[in-house]
Amino acid sequence: MVIGLTGGIATGKSSVASILEKWGFEVIDADLLAHAAMERGKPANAAIAEKFPSTVLSDRTIDRKKLARIVFEDPAKRNLLEEIIHPEVLAEIKERIDLARAGKRNLVAMVPLLFEKGLEGWMDEVWVVKASRRRQMERLMHRDRLSERDAELRLEAQWPLEKKVELADAVIDNEESPAELERRVAELLIAKGLPKANSK
Repeated sequence: MVIGLTGGIATGKSSVASILEKWGFEVIDADLLAHAAMERGKPANAAIAEKFPSTVLSDRTIDRKKLARIVFEDPAKRNLLEEIIHPEVLAEIKERIDLARAGKRNLVAMVPLLFEKGLEGWMDEVWVVKASRRRQMERLMHRDRLSERDAELRLEAQWPLEKKVELADAVIDNEESPAELERRVAELLIAKGLPKANSK
């Protein structure tokens, strides 16, 4: 099974992916692939240095926090950054999915902009992780040390969570405890025919 895992920012996608990993799923994290694409020496690094010169540090690495502030303030600049990074990231995701299918392995692709980029056709199912907007704001401000305004800008950069929920094959509510989240994911996996005995 290839699961596309998405949802709003700071809803708990990484927590769900960690649970799936315990059950033997290979995990692809689009955000980590994007970070890797920006590393020194990569084509995207050079393109970002050209288009966003103020974000380049003395060692030629990219100040990702500064870059994030710039692109979340300006949708046109965010689109430009996505044009630089996304082709490489999407090619890597597609390759990993194809390899998993060929090897008959379970895989989860954690892609925040899965619906926005029209990737649902690559997946067997799309699971959406949801939480209240208040909880998203709390987690985002604490995790990334953002101001309320910066957290709001990140939330507004994605589709409304309600729209993603409507399109999902399965919805996981992550409003309560980690134990409750694990129970809900386990129920879904068992319902999909993956016995609990297969978990690690």
